[in-house]
Amino acid sequence: MSADAGPTEIRFRDGYVVVADGLRLHYRDYAGAADKPPLLCLHGLTRNARDFADFAERYSPHWRVIALDFRGRGSSEYDPLPARYTPLTYAADVIQLLDQLMVPEAVFVGTSLGGLVTMIVASMAPQRIAASILNDVGPELSSAGLDRIGSYVGNDTRFASWDEAADAIADNNRHVPASYAHEDWVKMARRVCREESGAIRFDYDVGIAAPFEAKGPVPKVDMWPLFKALGHKPLLVVHGALSDLLSAESLEKMHEVVPDMQSVTVPGVGHAPMLDEPGAVAAIDAFLAKLDF
Repeated sequence: MSADAGPTEIRFRDGYVVVADGLRLHYRDYAGAADKPPLLCLHGLTRNARDFADFAERYSPHWRVIALDFRGRGSSEYDPLPARYTPLTYAADVIQLLDQLMVPEAVFVGTSLGGLVTMIVASMAPQRIAASILNDVGPELSSAGLDRIGSYVGNDTRFASWDEAADAIADNNRHVPASYAHEDWVKMARRVCREESGAIRFDYDVGIAAPFEAKGPVPKVDMWPLFKALGHKPLLVVHGALSDLLSAESLEKMHEVVPDMQSVTVPGVGHAPMLDEPGAVAAIDAFLAKLDF
């Protein structure tokens, strides 16, 4: 058993699965009700399962919560072939995780990249999705946000202290939310970094940047049909009001494509909300309460 330091000391089990190409992937498993699908949490590009620690503590044990480390992140093994660091590969990993855990369906909670993976799963195996929550992501992404993320992903920077790491992460996020004090950025640094050989570095394989660095033309994938597939089940979108990845215009179009979709815009927050903001918590609570299992 493991536990994050904190006032509630909610405990989780560290689990591992070996997927088809031999990689060993790590997940956190928070105990919860067995009479309904678990919440399956999928993190963003440079993040890991620790992003969902507070989320899991809020909803477990009323819900079982499973938080996966994508390959190349956190405690999952790094892929010797960086070209496989793609959303399609991650989606296949997710389906294999559910298979090995004998979980027929889950409520997907996908932040950024995790939301894209959720859309792909909806096209590959729609029966595995009982409902979904997309956190600041959609089928149409703004180039400003992609350029910002691309400017730092894959840089193997080493920091001398947690304070230095926190300052760099604040810069990467352009100091949004503005309400964050230095201590909040340190807390984020401890989620997304690890100590190694006397230094602090980001807790992911720098090889995840390989698809961003591919030479030649990149085929454009129309994600709208994949997003529309999510609309057959209950869907909530959480949007950061200051997001540079999911625009208000894209969110409006998403409502047009999936009229039954619910959404909430979190004020003062960019990409992506931590899902602990009062507006996000209220919307997620109401969404989960209405699910009929």
